[in-house]
Amino acid sequence: MTTLNEEQYKRFKELLMKAVDGLLEQSERTEFDSFINNYESCKKEWQEFRELKSITGSMQLKEPIKEIWDMYWSNVYNRIERGIAWLATTIGALLLAGYGAYQFLIHFIPDPSVPFIIKAGVFLLGGGLIALSISILREKLFIRKSDPYKEIQR
Repeated sequence: MTTLNEEQYKRFKELLMKAVDGLLEQSERTEFDSFINNYESCKKEWQEFRELKSITGSMQLKEPIKEIWDMYWSNVYNRIERGIAWLATTIGALLLAGYGAYQFLIHFIPDPSVPFIIKAGVFLLGGGLIALSISILREKLFIRKSDPYKEIQR
């Protein structure tokens, strides 16, 4: 019986994790079945993961004691407080940045003593930072909504 090379094994592991979670597409299912049918080690690993999923799926969580619930709600309140504090900080920073931008527009831009190259450089730097910030924020929000494995450390 032949063995998998490193690249094939990596692909098998990727498909295995999707199969365990029930997320295989039809084309991936065919590829996964090929691994299972052609490699005994893959078949064995698939059986082990199915057993593990079966065992973990049948486990029941123990109800926490009252002290743990109290600590949990205390932490929730702390997180809410921090969330409100971050919101207030963000709003304050935006107000100050907006005022600074307004002052910049009415004093710095029309000033004839500032060379055009300096004005252009400051404008491009500010625009680039704004665009970069929006791009990072959008990417983080998109990944948070769509990544089914976000809780898994890679």
